[in-house]
Amino acid sequence: MRRGRGLPALCLALVATLLTACSGDAGDDTVRLRVLAGPDLAVLAPLLGELKDETGVDLRLDLRADAETEPPDAGRYDLAWLSSDRYLRLTDKNATRGLQRTPTMTSPVVVGMKPDVVRRLRAQVPGARLSWADIADAAATGTVRFGMADPRHAGSGLAALVGVATAAAGTGAALRPEDVSCDRLRGFRSGQTLTADTGPALVDSYVDHQDEANALITYESDLLALNATGRLGERLEIVRPEDGTVLSDFPLLLLNPAHRAAYDKVTQWLRRDPVQRQIMRQALRRPLNPAVTRDARLREPVGNALFYPDQPVVVKTLLVDYGDPGRRTTSQVVFLLDFSGSMRGARMAALREAFAGLSGADPSASGKATRFHRGERLTVVRFGGRVLGEETVTVTGPKDLTALASTVARGGYGDATAVWSALDHGYRTAARELAADPGRLVSLVLMTDGENNAGLSYARFLRRHRALPAAVRAAVHTYPVHFGEADAGELRRAAARTGGRMVEAGGSSLSEAFKEIRGCH
Repeated sequence: MRRGRGLPALCLALVATLLTACSGDAGDDTVRLRVLAGPDLAVLAPLLGELKDETGVDLRLDLRADAETEPPDAGRYDLAWLSSDRYLRLTDKNATRGLQRTPTMTSPVVVGMKPDVVRRLRAQVPGARLSWADIADAAATGTVRFGMADPRHAGSGLAALVGVATAAAGTGAALRPEDVSCDRLRGFRSGQTLTADTGPALVDSYVDHQDEANALITYESDLLALNATGRLGERLEIVRPEDGTVLSDFPLLLLNPAHRAAYDKVTQWLRRDPVQRQIMRQALRRPLNPAVTRDARLREPVGNALFYPDQPVVVKTLLVDYGDPGRRTTSQVVFLLDFSGSMRGARMAALREAFAGLSGADPSASGKATRFHRGERLTVVRFGGRVLGEETVTVTGPKDLTALASTVARGGYGDATAVWSALDHGYRTAARELAADPGRLVSLVLMTDGENNAGLSYARFLRRHRALPAAVRAAVHTYPVHFGEADAGELRRAAARTGGRMVEAGGSSLSEAFKEIRGCH
């Protein structure tokens, strides 16, 4: 290989290259801009030639899977083009403060389902209009097995978590920290069978594994495009949840103010009605101008727009609770239930009603989000002055929940209340479960309506608790339900000591108390 011209010539060549990168080839007026882009923007690459011809601006897209979650490098890029910048605006205000942003098109995050699944679900719902709560409920039972992009990296995945968590909260407003204080997503998560870092990669994964999933959660545009490819054995029916969707507006952000004039040319061109029609045809995304005639596939109303969280801690909690969708997790709840004589009658009826609700009988949105889910391990311990009975199941279907209901319905009341002996028994059970599966999430729920009058004293329980392995003490928390004449002070202290919290329950609100702590670990 010839080395030739030497250092001066090399320096001149480098300078020329840099000037060309910013201003175009020698002799033309093209402005070339470096654009950080999400993979969802790749579909628009064919339009960029027309953009260059008509505006003199050449956009060079660098497609990165982390574009929506990592602050854009203004030293490396002139623009950023994302499906959504909500995550960045919420979690890193410095990264987006003062940036000019221009929406370029819209698409809601919806659910595509195989037609037979849609029919089965709609037949069970009054009015046949499905909500995020219905989808979460069906995922918990194993009826819906879905693919979804990793919410830690993709805006479409995070939007779905917002939809499910908002349904579980039941407020219809932006999620607050108290709305996500316990994991309401685990039942929904149990239905996820496919994932990927980006929307386009998820679509490809679904095509390759159509027998493993019967639903796909992503942008409406992705589902419409996939249905049109002929790559599916069975086209997906699009479900737009009636309680609302998160709408992405694919903003173009100006990172380098020196290119404001070129940025204005680009955004004005992209928002012209003829170009919006081209985008609609090319990418199946909705035009910004409602007056632009919609493609027939895009005439279905989007519906309500869900409120996006306005507090960073909410998004952080949702992502931590959901975890890595590529890694399967197991969870177990040990219910320690007071079966002393004082529980006879209305109190026992309330307890059985609460368990029926957790088993799927509660039709409310919060009930659907907090029900027992497929793959969950559940232990019910009945106690009086001693342990009266115990049943453990891993939920695979209705028969397992029937077995638990039978345990709760069984008689055999005790003549005393050994609260702390029961809790100690729960910790011994948890220690054995963690020894067998260290990655399991285990929590204890203690429900009593009376004061301790048998077995271990509170002080003796604490000594035995301190003697447990440190890993058990750190991982397993107690969530007491204060009911009837139980000692609220002692229950509250036990909760605090073990890292949990106590909830209050009146005679008619035991179901709400169980739902409040459902999913806490």
